[in-house]
Amino acid sequence: MTATDLGALTGTYEIDPAHSTIGFTVRHAMVTNVKGSFKDFSGTLHLDGTDPSRSTASLDVTMDSIDTGNTDRDGHLRSADFFKTDEFPTMTFRSTKAEALGEDAYRITGDLSILGTTRPITIDVEFNGAARDPFGNERVGFEGKAEIKRSDWGLTWNAALETGGVLVSDKIKLDFDVSAIRKTA
Repeated sequence: MTATDLGALTGTYEIDPAHSTIGFTVRHAMVTNVKGSFKDFSGTLHLDGTDPSRSTASLDVTMDSIDTGNTDRDGHLRSADFFKTDEFPTMTFRSTKAEALGEDAYRITGDLSILGTTRPITIDVEFNGAARDPFGNERVGFEGKAEIKRSDWGLTWNAALETGGVLVSDKIKLDFDVSAIRKTA
């Protein structure tokens, strides 16, 4: 897509949770990866196709919607050992900077708030394209990746392993696959 084509995408878009994924991967017991996602979230993108640095993103995630495919593990993640969802029901992201890296690559920097702690993160983003769906909606798609240390947000619960190491890695890989629909005036 050319710069002039990108200019046509300028506008405000609402994330379509039915066609988007907010996921994560964490090393478990030093030998395998556990993947999970959040099922309840909402967000808005304001795209400036002429000047991508003026683009913004916001995301609100309902922490009780965590799903790793294991009911007991999900309950533990909601508990006081991890996300304390009774006290901190929402995780938020608010962008503070956007930059074009070339081709379809972008970088979004922003503030991620978990457990009442807000810290900056950087997300590498790829623009997947734009299309009009069969229902007349103008859609854009993006994929993003970031790595964080959960301890930076006070997520420190762990258990030592007999063989050395810990049960849950400090490093978390975040991944986003987002489809967003242009809001009409």
